[in-house]
Amino acid sequence: MTGTPGTGTGSKGSGTTGSGAASKGSGTTGTGAASKGSGADAAGTGGPGGGFPDGGAATATAGPANAPAAGRQGRRAPIPYPVVLAALGALVVVTATFGIAVGSIRVPAGQVWGILLHRVHPVLADPDWTRVRETIVMDVRLPRVLLAAVVGAGLAVCGTALQALVRNPLADPMLLGVSSGASVGAVAVVVFHVSLFGVFSLPVAAFLGALAALVAVYFLARSGGRMTTVRLVLAGVATAEVLSAVASFLVVTSNDPHKTQSALRWMLGGLAGTTWASVWIPVGAVLLGTVVLLGVCRSLNLLLAGEEAAVALGLDVHRFRGALFTLVALMIGTIVAVSGQIGFVGLIMPHVVRLLVGADHRRALPAAALLGAAFLIAADLAARTLMSPEEIPVGILTALVGGPFFLWLMRRRAA
Repeated sequence: MTGTPGTGTGSKGSGTTGSGAASKGSGTTGTGAASKGSGADAAGTGGPGGGFPDGGAATATAGPANAPAAGRQGRRAPIPYPVVLAALGALVVVTATFGIAVGSIRVPAGQVWGILLHRVHPVLADPDWTRVRETIVMDVRLPRVLLAAVVGAGLAVCGTALQALVRNPLADPMLLGVSSGASVGAVAVVVFHVSLFGVFSLPVAAFLGALAALVAVYFLARSGGRMTTVRLVLAGVATAEVLSAVASFLVVTSNDPHKTQSALRWMLGGLAGTTWASVWIPVGAVLLGTVVLLGVCRSLNLLLAGEEAAVALGLDVHRFRGALFTLVALMIGTIVAVSGQIGFVGLIMPHVVRLLVGADHRRALPAAALLGAAFLIAADLAARTLMSPEEIPVGILTALVGGPFFLWLMRRRAA
């Protein structure tokens, strides 16, 4: 039996129709199939690695008569989803433990957990550590590790959503020019020493800059009529280039070398100086945004099958894209306001997650959040320790990893 392209048929017991389902036992990939008994439409969900096999939405192709047997012999059984989630959760716990324990003053992992448990309830652990170590764990390293996890999770989730919205596997959360707008706001605060909001002046200015960039990109993309993906991407790239030039101009023309260095390090991305006061706003923004994205997973899945198929299944594509672009941009603006520009996390993580759990966003978004959190905690740990006592901006390390990955992805698409 071979799979053929088509609008698809509903799986047995699903009560719904899937767009472009592959026939059972075909050994081919389809644009999506509603799983047996799922009760929901699934477009472009496929299996592990589905969604963007050739840089676009999944397509169904017919194979030879012996394709089913060959496919069963050469294909490994997918890892159960609960196992993947448990492994990623354990990875987050391990990297977070190392992130708190390792530094100029090392704290044993057992003491790290003892301090944390003692803070939860004194009877859970006996205090056999010094007051200095408790301060280092609770007030210096824990907020930084928590912020790294939140920023990594937020960037990965936004990247996963953006790649579905524009149907392009090279899409990145920095695509809309939002981070460049945040950079202009933050650099202006540093260079001109603005202190209108006290210690919150820099994150507030960065957020307002990100919001202004979002509004500019949105109206530029709609200036010719309907907002299309190509017009949105072009408007975002153009806006990002202009705003990056403005930020660079402010840095170069500053007369204070200390302010110039501070602004430059912020533009390169980093989590140094994190306090509890700077953690809670991004935590709330990322949690709320992720919950909203999980609530529209079906619509994101439909977009993988193409705009025409999504419209045929009742999705208002243009309104949906506009709303989600706004949500993603606000999440990115909040993240960049506290961490600076950290690139490539939102590009790499979605592809790794699709290899593990497939392109169904009900599975991909939670996995992307966990993997992004673990990745950025590890990257920040490396940034703190590789050249200790000096600290490398974490954005440099993510770029060193993401640049080669981006080139590999381009070669894979061209092959």
